[in-house]
This record gives sequence, C-alpha cells and structure tokens, in this order.
Amino acid sequence: MRTDTIAAIATALSDSGIGIIRVSGDEAIPIVNKIYRNKKNREVLLTYESHTIHYGFVVEKDGSLIDEVMVSVMRAPHSYTMEDTVEINCHGGALMMKKILMTAIEAGARLAEPGEFTKRAFLNGRIDLSRAEAVMDVIHAKNQFALKSSIKQLRGSVFEKIKALREKILYEIAFIESALDDPEHISLEGYAEKLSDQVSFVIKELKKLLNSADDGKMLKEGICTVIVGKPNVGKSSLLNLMVGQDRAIVTDIAGTTRDTLEETIYLGDITLNIIDTAGIRNTEDTVEKIGVEKAKTISEDADLILYVMDSSVPLDENDADIMRMIKDKKTILLLNKSDLDEVVDLTAVNELLSSVSEKRGSVYMVSENMEEEEGLHDGNDNIVMVKISAKENDGMDTLVHVIKKMFFHGQISYNDEICITSSRHKEALLEALESMNQVCGSLENQMPEDFYSIDLMSAYASLGKIIGEEVGDDLVNEIFSKFCMGK
Repeated sequence: MRTDTIAAIATALSDSGIGIIRVSGDEAIPIVNKIYRNKKNREVLLTYESHTIHYGFVVEKDGSLIDEVMVSVMRAPHSYTMEDTVEINCHGGALMMKKILMTAIEAGARLAEPGEFTKRAFLNGRIDLSRAEAVMDVIHAKNQFALKSSIKQLRGSVFEKIKALREKILYEIAFIESALDDPEHISLEGYAEKLSDQVSFVIKELKKLLNSADDGKMLKEGICTVIVGKPNVGKSSLLNLMVGQDRAIVTDIAGTTRDTLEETIYLGDITLNIIDTAGIRNTEDTVEKIGVEKAKTISEDADLILYVMDSSVPLDENDADIMRMIKDKKTILLLNKSDLDEVVDLTAVNELLSSVSEKRGSVYMVSENMEEEEGLHDGNDNIVMVKISAKENDGMDTLVHVIKKMFFHGQISYNDEICITSSRHKEALLEALESMNQVCGSLENQMPEDFYSIDLMSAYASLGKIIGEEVGDDLVNEIFSKFCMGK
C-alpha cells in the first residue's frame, strides 16, 4: 500500500457553484498549509483542530491570490481514508479546480489514481470490499430500488450477513480441528448430526441470497430488452414512445432501420436497456441483411424480447422465423396498430407458435383490466400478448404491469431483505454453496471429519471474497480502477 499524499478533484469537472479538491495522506495538512492563508495572511492550518472548517484563500508560491475558499480539516483516523484529509471548497469551474489541484501537486501531493481514496479506506480497514463497491453503486444508481439497495449495502447489510455466515462456518472448522488434535478431551461422537443442522441452515441462507441475485442485478443494471419484428410493424415508433422523443427514424418504407439503436428507459422503478433492431425478413439487400443478422445475434443475449406484430397485416414465414428465434426467451408479444382493422388475433398467433415449437406453451392475452394473467408466472414457457397502439399511446400501462409481473412477481419490494446486485458476489455465493453441498455429501457418505473441514474452509474462503478478506491485489486494483478519480 502506498502511503504518500494524494490529491484529486472530488466534484464534477464542470461549471458549478462549488468545487472540491480532496487531499489525503500523512502530509496532507502540511502540504495544504503551504498554499493556504487566513484573513491575516498567516499559515495557520497546522494549528486547526479536526473536523473544523475555515475561511481563507489559496495562493501561489509568490503569494498571489488564486481563490477565496473554505477549507475542511479532518485528522486521522477520523476521516474517510483514516488518514489526515483536507478538502478545499472553492468556486466551481473546471479551470479554477484544475488550477488549485496543480498548486497542491506542486506543493508536494501527487495526483490520485481512480478510486484511490476509497481504496485507502478499504486497505486501512474503515470499510470492507462490499461497502467500497457500494460507493460507486450509489453514484451510478439508475432508479429508487438500486439507490436504496446500494445505501443499505454501504451501511453494511451485505457485510453483516456474510460475516455472520462465516462465523458459523469458522466455529465448526475450529471444533473439528480441535477434536482431531485432541481426541482425548474433545469427542466427535454425535457431531455429524449437529453439523448437518448447521450446514442446512447455511445452505438455506446462501440460496436465499442467490434467489435475490437475478432480480437484484436486473433492477440495478436494467433489463436487457430487445425489440424485434418484421419491417414496418412499429418497432421504432414504440421506441420513440417509450423514450418520449423521436430517437428513431420512422417512415412508411420497409427496412428504414438498418442498424441497432440503444436507449435507457425508466418506467417507474424499472430500468430497460432497450435495443431497437432492424426488421427481420428475407432480403437480398446486403446492408439490410447485415442488420437482420445483427438483430438475431443481439436477441440471443436478451433478458426480455418485445416482439412487435402488425395486427393489420397477415402472419407469414418471417413471423415463423422470429418465433423460432425467440423460442427460449422471455417474450412479450405486442400486437400493434390496434387502432386499425384487425387481421391477426390470438388464435392465429397460437397456431403459428404451435407450428414452429412443440416445447413452448401458449400465447396469453393480457387486457387493460388485467384479469387474465395465466401467462405471467415467472419460469413458465408462455408468451404474453398485449394489444397496443404506438400511434395512439394505448397499452403502455399494461406493458409495464406485465414486465413487473414477469420479472418481479407483480411488485418491486422495498423491504429490509438483502438483495444481491453484484455479479462478483453471486459468483462467490455459488462457490460457497457448492462447497457446503460437498459437506452434505460427505455427511451422507459418513466420510472422515477432515473431509468436512476441507469443504467448510473452502466455503469460508469463498464468502471472504465478498467482503475482501480473501482477495488478491489484482482483483482489488481491478475493482477500484472502475471508480471515478476523486472517490
């Protein structure tokens, strides 16, 4: 760990009312003392008590004034990094903040690396790795759920849960090791039954955390949503409607959209990372053909398919190709142009589905009153159909309801349950679960006790990755490299 003094701009590098330059390290106070003067033009920063704020000026080497500032002094260990820290509150503006930062660097600080302040907080033991990651999650939160979940993690919800599970596992490891080292005084008779109960409890808790991971990740990062359909069915009109502005070109000419168009859309508590694709059809046009292939490739990684049909145009072989393409995906079929005479109905769509897929269930219509919701249950093979009119802005409330029902069982919970939102945490939990299942297998097969200890230790180490007690320097550096410069 480097212990030299670092400095960086902690606020956005843009015109604003206030800008903050943060300086942290053993020499933070002496360095800022060189460039700070109070109203009487004296270097007095060294005498200020911790957690005080003072009015004064930042000056250059020759004493010329740079800016009028407020300076906050926080002495170790009572600071974010647990080091001496000074924050210079100056007038906002990119030029002014850069000028003061360079003055601090000339006085002896060095420019901080991305995330280095939070990295120091972690390495100095102020926060664990899960809380450190939550710092950036708070900054990048896209909706209320993500924000609340990140704040809970920042306050230690994940850390406390993982810590409690590790303590249970460690107790059993210590007992086994002690009994094996001193069999005359510590008996393992009947221990397998007791251990089985503890292992079952830990497995139950791990599964509970893992069950929250998929929903949590989608709510945090957004649902990867791909709009597919034949040309001229209203895909781009739907995107424009959901975005609230004309992002996609809409014409009566089939094949207008040749490439993908990506947007992030906020529907209440739901974030959709939505991709509009080229109309899927058999074509000899080289450029359009590339767009069609790209649409098919992107659809393979989608969390949700919005399949748009034109209810005023009969189904054809292109629709059959699309049905085959989405046979394994969560799909909402949007029967667009409900304001025109209907040619395609629920019966026709179900006949098409049964002709291309024997494994897939049925298509279910969800109306505005939302009475028929048999196709909305998570985990089934059904396709849900919603009638919409992108032109008349009809059916959007029903669409939002259907998405919530498909992914979050109808409502987004803001209870006190822990929600795993990190892919890294999920991977570690899966590793721990696998190790605990191995312990179960050893118990069932009445294996020697040292087998239990090996797998328990593996689970203990896997959970340690989440809070940073079992991670290498490379992973730590990778995590903090994704932070902004002043955090």
